[in-house]
Amino acid sequence: MGEPEQTDPKRVSRLDDGVEPGVWRYAKADRVKMLVDAENYFEAMQEAMLNARFRILLIGWDFDTRIHFHEGRRWWQRAWRSDHPRRLGAFFAWLVRNRRTLEIRILKWSFGVFKFTFRGSMWWDLVRWIRHRRIDFKFDSAHPVGCSHHQKLAVLDSSLAICGGIDMTTKRWDTREHREHEPRRKTPTGFKYMPWHDASLMMEGEIAEALSELGRDRWIRAGGNPLVPLKRSEKSLWPEGLAPDFEDVEIGIARTRAEYRDWEQVREIEKLFVEHVRRAKRFIYAESQYFASRAVGEAILARMEEDDPPEIVLVHPENADGWLEQQAMDHARAELVRCIAAVDKQGRFSIWCPKTGDTPIYVHAKVMIVDDEILRVGSANLNNRSMGLDSECDVFIDAARDGNGHARDGIRRIRLSLLAEHLGLDELAVEQMLDTHSSMAAVIDHCAGKGGRQLCRYHPPELNEAEKTVAHSGLLDPDAPEDLFEPFAKGGLFRNGSRLGRVRNRIKRIQGK
Repeated sequence: MGEPEQTDPKRVSRLDDGVEPGVWRYAKADRVKMLVDAENYFEAMQEAMLNARFRILLIGWDFDTRIHFHEGRRWWQRAWRSDHPRRLGAFFAWLVRNRRTLEIRILKWSFGVFKFTFRGSMWWDLVRWIRHRRIDFKFDSAHPVGCSHHQKLAVLDSSLAICGGIDMTTKRWDTREHREHEPRRKTPTGFKYMPWHDASLMMEGEIAEALSELGRDRWIRAGGNPLVPLKRSEKSLWPEGLAPDFEDVEIGIARTRAEYRDWEQVREIEKLFVEHVRRAKRFIYAESQYFASRAVGEAILARMEEDDPPEIVLVHPENADGWLEQQAMDHARAELVRCIAAVDKQGRFSIWCPKTGDTPIYVHAKVMIVDDEILRVGSANLNNRSMGLDSECDVFIDAARDGNGHARDGIRRIRLSLLAEHLGLDELAVEQMLDTHSSMAAVIDHCAGKGGRQLCRYHPPELNEAEKTVAHSGLLDPDAPEDLFEPFAKGGLFRNGSRLGRVRNRIKRIQGK
């Protein structure tokens, strides 16, 4: 299993050094698969974990031991292995009993401990795990007040890794059909929840060693004992029958981390978002839970002011999940969109909210595709917190890099697949319509009002003065820890001298305010 590293938990890790602005590291992947929606993610994850022999390292915003990997299925409906539990808590206990060399390390954001009060049976799982010395469950509080640990990473035997937006918790499971009335879409206590769209990237090869190093570093920062680095297993952990989207590609990794103790701030994700917006020649297709980032908004605004800007299509939930999130994100979104619309003379920027029938689909995915040349998947949303406050990790494939040219077709297929999912069509139909129409937005408009799954155009609502004040301040969505306590110190969303500020002042003059 390799030799232990000499690691001092108090020192600033060499992981603080990136290879270039916006990128921590590049690493090769033998196989890569985009896992869209949690039905596919949970099934692939359980299959991969059954193949692990040495270590399962799980790092996330939330975990819930009560969830089932195969919602609604009975044992006779499973075409593959049926000799193990399908509930997460029982499954982990079963794994360590039946894999004598396996250890399981789980790291969860500390604030989530309050949720445990309402998860009675989860306490029992944790008590049961205490008997297993090779299961270790920790809470991550290694961040400034007001920050969260938001990464979603899984690394198995330093051979297989998953990075994206999906947490192993409740209210995540759904199929790609996102049926309006889905009896299997319910919490462990039996309550129904709204359709949920999400995505993560499964990767095999050297990339897993890099993400293992990142995960072990985070484990130490959260107070865990140093983990012995593992050599990559000769035995593949890749789920049987899972067809990869890419083979033999180089993958980049980007991070966000707030300054804390003697650990330096890392803002690679923000730099990379701005660079990817700048690089777009023809289009950007993106999915995000929020759209409130000042830095990304500025970058998009700059592109829309050009004579021939790229098309930018953002798939996004109708409203944020929860009252506080709506105050923080929805109002800022409205103000950002109004500013972009003021300079978008050619109508190249649009936001779309997915629905299944009359029911909104909640978008939790964090995906960006640029010119079918860049595919980016991770934990970071298009909001300020993800740029400088919370711990985040994104991975991306750039087909413009040497040796990655063959990835373009795979990136295009993923974009077609995502559009087809949201429009309730097959990929061939979407491809044919894209060849006929001038843009993605034109295709979406062409499909509007035909029932089933659809994308509805977002129009910013009018805000009252209180809502504008919250949106402008960034109080509930800061991009640095100090902004939590001095929200107006830097000028907020429309700070003086910024591109957004200038456009906002122009709008106010036109309105006579």
